Amino acid sequence: MQRVTAQLVAGLLAAVLSLLAEQCLADGGAPSLAERVIWAVNAGGEAHVDVHGIHFKKDPLEGKVGKASDYGVRLPILRSSPEDQILYQTERYNEDTFGYDIPIREEGDYILVMKYAEVYFAQSQQKVFDVRLNGHVVVKDLDIFDRVGHSTAHDEIVPFSIRRGKLSVQGEVSTFNGKLTVEFVKGYYDNPKVCALYVMKGTLDDVPKLQPHPGLEKPEEEEEEEEDSEGGDDSGKKKVPAGSKYRVQSGPRTPNPYAADNSSLMFPILVAFGVFIPTLFCLCRL
Repeated sequence: MQRVTAQLVAGLLAAVLSLLAEQCLADGGAPSLAERVIWAVNAGGEAHVDVHGIHFKKDPLEGKVGKASDYGVRLPILRSSPEDQILYQTERYNEDTFGYDIPIREEGDYILVMKYAEVYFAQSQQKVFDVRLNGHVVVKDLDIFDRVGHSTAHDEIVPFSIRRGKLSVQGEVSTFNGKLTVEFVKGYYDNPKVCALYVMKGTLDDVPKLQPHPGLEKPEEEEEEEEDSEGGDDSGKKKVPAGSKYRVQSGPRTPNPYAADNSSLMFPILVAFGVFIPTLFCLCRL
């Protein structure tokens, strides 16, 4: 009897341990963010490991294409953690279109993350360029200063997928031969550039977010008012016409010139005629 009881207890313990082991594998078996990153480069800079454990390698274009710049090192970069500001302080730019080739061997959903900060120009329309992904324009007329201002971190995030030899991005499809080409396209305003970039497996929800930008975040009260104003006739509030949400009047309302009473202007005119006619009559008598 004791032997049977011992066997039952041993069997129960083994079952419990097996369940615990399976639970641990389920909880910790998913790859971490750093493990899902298949390629990462600190453009124009040295190797760096960020706060998420992503290993950014030294720029492979060093001495080959474009120019590396660390002009931004003297500036603090807003929206970025102190440990990772170096990713936005260095950059690679070129006087013509340039880019990086990224090998991808497996099918699946991917995210391209490109890091930027404007550390030189102090107004918009000074540096504007496009970004292409295997010939597809995925970012059009990127003006970093216009987006976030000076010395402020900005990430451009582009999801894409690879399945059955096809690349799908932003509704467009093309043949994929195992190489992802990210190009920064020369435009009319200065030179294209990039500070850092990486490719990871996953979805948009998996990408780490930058710190909030005080100048770009709308107050909650303002958002609620906008939602109420768009509620339609049932809400009992006036609907705001499209395109006029942020319209500001340039000055006070101009009075209607046709609404003024002109009767007061007739009296001086009648007096002038009354003086002019006798004077003319007297001159004719002379």
